[in-house]
Amino acid sequence: MDVPNEARADAETAPGLERDMPNCSIARTLEIVGEKWTILILREVWYGSSRFGDFERVLGCPRNLLATRLRKLVEEGVLATEKYKEPGTRSRPKCVITPEGIDLVPAVIGLMRWGDRHCSAPDGSPLLMRHHACGAHVEVRLRCLEGHPVPVEELDRVPGPGFRTKPVERDG
Repeated sequence: MDVPNEARADAETAPGLERDMPNCSIARTLEIVGEKWTILILREVWYGSSRFGDFERVLGCPRNLLATRLRKLVEEGVLATEKYKEPGTRSRPKCVITPEGIDLVPAVIGLMRWGDRHCSAPDGSPLLMRHHACGAHVEVRLRCLEGHPVPVEELDRVPGPGFRTKPVERDG
């Protein structure tokens, strides 16, 4: 649906009352990863876990819930399964991260850093992320595609190609 320029201009300044919310990218992402166990599974995959038993042991997540969350991440393309076989055992599946899953790393690191600043224990952050090549700590920062740092106050919200307004309800 092509949105007239006037509606697009209004959408920029209005607090969101006329936007078609089911088309929201944040809401759709949260349908996939917006649950505590899902984010913790992703954390463990990035830390090197790949097997169901590892996730179960480290997370303490109920088996049925863990299986459901892993299945959803595979169905959505965030994780994939591969077979592995230890000597003398049958082959089993392990989880590996996909490129789609890698794209979530900045978001999860952002959550971690927020937690470090606002929710950490008195003795500090439980884990620090460092750049392997130089040893510097890693931060998630907003930058435009030209490479400029962008403070939150300088963000403009403009309708994108998928912007939709709610259908106008007419009294009958």
